[in-house]
Amino acid sequence: MVIIYGTMDSYDRDTGVRVYTFTDRPDRENEFKWWHSFCLRCHEEDRTPSHEPTWWKKVFPFPLFPTFRQSAQQICIAMFFLLTWGILYAELGSPFSINGELLSMTVLVIAAYLIGWVWLKITTLPALIGMLLTGIIFQNLGLVHISDTYRKLNQDLRKIALVIILTRAGLGLNANVLKKHYVAVLQLGLLPWLVECLAIGVTTHFLLYLPWIWAFLLGSMIASVSPAVVVPCLFRLRDVGYGVNKGIPTLLLAAAAIDDSVSVAVFAIILNAMFSSGSMTFNIIKGPLSILVGVLFGSLWGALLSFMPERNDTYVVTLRFLGLFLGGLFSLFISSLIEWSGAGPLAIISSGFIATYFWEKQGWPVNKNPVSDLFRILWIFFEPILFAFTGAQITLSALDPQVISMGAVCLVSCLMLRIVSTFLLSFGCGLNSKEKLFIGLTWSAKATVQAALGPAALDLVNSGLTAGGILAEEEHFAKAILAVSVLSVIISAPLGAILIAITGPRLLSCDGNGVQKSDPPPNEDLQSTL
Repeated sequence: MVIIYGTMDSYDRDTGVRVYTFTDRPDRENEFKWWHSFCLRCHEEDRTPSHEPTWWKKVFPFPLFPTFRQSAQQICIAMFFLLTWGILYAELGSPFSINGELLSMTVLVIAAYLIGWVWLKITTLPALIGMLLTGIIFQNLGLVHISDTYRKLNQDLRKIALVIILTRAGLGLNANVLKKHYVAVLQLGLLPWLVECLAIGVTTHFLLYLPWIWAFLLGSMIASVSPAVVVPCLFRLRDVGYGVNKGIPTLLLAAAAIDDSVSVAVFAIILNAMFSSGSMTFNIIKGPLSILVGVLFGSLWGALLSFMPERNDTYVVTLRFLGLFLGGLFSLFISSLIEWSGAGPLAIISSGFIATYFWEKQGWPVNKNPVSDLFRILWIFFEPILFAFTGAQITLSALDPQVISMGAVCLVSCLMLRIVSTFLLSFGCGLNSKEKLFIGLTWSAKATVQAALGPAALDLVNSGLTAGGILAEEEHFAKAILAVSVLSVIISAPLGAILIAITGPRLLSCDGNGVQKSDPPPNEDLQSTL
């Protein structure tokens, strides 16, 4: 009898594939496989030519330590951070001192990014969960404190993150998919969202004792799904051929973008009606008008960016990126200023969609858009800002246990209702029962919209923008919404990722031909966006 020994050579973090070398001799160096496998998860081997010093591997053996190239890159980033801190301290003084508030906020963001990366490597669950938990830990250990002086900066940074989210959602919408499957996209994007929104509104009204308008404000936000969780999981399945025959990954990406667009727009309309000083009749009329104004302005702006700048301009990519980004910031901030908050988010999504529609005709494919690449890079920086600052608003000692327990009951029960309703409402989409169940389970993940919009009501309450100033009950309702939104991310993001990974191979058919790594995936611009 011959015993075959296997040693893991490499690990692909995108597909989860491990490559082994088999031999009939035991590898004594890798006898302790647990640490060897763990190190390979964190330190991927780079086989490209490298000017690595000869002594490096002797002092820092791989995979216990990263390669010289990886270490040099990380050291450069740390040096850049220290140099930036030195410049800001020299110019601004105490805010960036060792005990300065801005320095503590910066350290929070960097720690959130690093812990999120470690969380992803160890658990393979979305990094945003680790980032959110980092914010909660820092806040409750007293490592960060955001005073009223910098509260506005905190709010503005989260708004910029929301602009990036919505712009990438618009850029990821494929007009050909919408035209071919518009009924299925609208059916999967709107109907399950509506069911969960109503369910959250009703349950939180009776269990958390929220007023009806506060309950439906919470429902419009919680009902949104998160492509940040869904998309990477779907791409792993698609790469090995699951669901490719019926185009399920592409269909779900388009439906998720519609779902998030509606969620943000309805949330903004309700929030604006709650805190607006105008008459209730005008606020009701303003809701549909803001939708029309937002779509019209965004479409015109996107169409303008299709021929200005000129397509062969040397700086066309940079100018188009700045046009979309600054136009999105203008739409969001101005719509809030004039109390037409519902128009801003729709304008951002519409501008991205119309722009990418015309750019595709000019030779820029939707799935490989250079402007989307810039937004993807920008999101790398703003993802830890969004989730860390949202988590930092949670003080565990101030939470009402009743809100947490009843909020968990509302979330779990409404998630189950959404799964069932998605299965029942996906008739006529050309899907079998297993595929309908998979889509229902996929729609259970929450993350980015909840983190971006969860603190919005509390921000307005703390700013004294209510009709009669800050009221104790309004502050209680706003804190309850924030707590439930964070709870929804903690519960549903890992649950959704696990369900997709486990049920995908069992519920979806496989054609045996996955998408090759060299091929650009459909709608790649939505990857880790929302």
